[in-house]
Amino acid sequence: MKVVTERLSASHPAASKGAPAALRELTLQIKAGEQIAVIGASGAGKTTLLHAIACALKPSAGSLLLDGVDPWTMSRGKLQQLRGKLYLAPQVPPLPPRQRVVTSLIAGKLPAISFFRSLRSLFYPVDIAAANAALERFDLSEKLFERVDRLSGGERQRVGLARALLSPASLWLIDEPLSALDPSRAEMAIKTLTDEARARGVTLVATLHQVDTALKNFDRIIGLQNGVLEFDLPSSAVTPELLHALYRQHLAELNGPAPSVDLALEARAAATVVMHCR
Repeated sequence: MKVVTERLSASHPAASKGAPAALRELTLQIKAGEQIAVIGASGAGKTTLLHAIACALKPSAGSLLLDGVDPWTMSRGKLQQLRGKLYLAPQVPPLPPRQRVVTSLIAGKLPAISFFRSLRSLFYPVDIAAANAALERFDLSEKLFERVDRLSGGERQRVGLARALLSPASLWLIDEPLSALDPSRAEMAIKTLTDEARARGVTLVATLHQVDTALKNFDRIIGLQNGVLEFDLPSSAVTPELLHALYRQHLAELNGPAPSVDLALEARAAATVVMHCR
């Protein structure tokens, strides 16, 4: 899926009414099948960008085109169909705590299956083999029938990523997919996502705190600071000087581990996405 934004402005999904825009006059062109990493310090507007592209946030100014169409000019039914072609993986996946992992995974297939089959899958999961195969890619197959509330934060994050492999989406929007993972699993997860996206021709936009991982695995890097585009460059052209300038007010985030997840904020953001997507 091709993505074009023109002077796009939007507020964070959990922001209070009247809060300043988290994303300001952003102009981008993303080709179908392209893989892009978005970097920047906390509060740079990375999450807001993903939610805006996912049609979970209506722009406060500017425009968004997906495959040449403005989603906010569509009828409600057409917009819902379009959202079925998008997969947004929040940093904290909104997985029902009492649900089995297999059921949560198969929910990723819902846009591609009938209402009655999706209803039946709540009680008798369909395509268990595909769900197991997706979990295997993230070293988690032994948790297939576990309850979600018995998973660790990192395991939940991997379940959220595995759902992408079952989704019929042509655009994956992945928010901080490595924040709760150890280095070896983080490397495995990002390689799985990029390999699968490339094999399927899926457009992949991922936000990352791990700058080295972004530079190693993505050919194009977008740098955001305070909601404004600082640079849009091939990874080979991103210099230490550019990174230092991008993180100049948050050098600890550039040189150290990613900040801890604000679970309450991310949960509110995820709930907002669900509300808008209904």
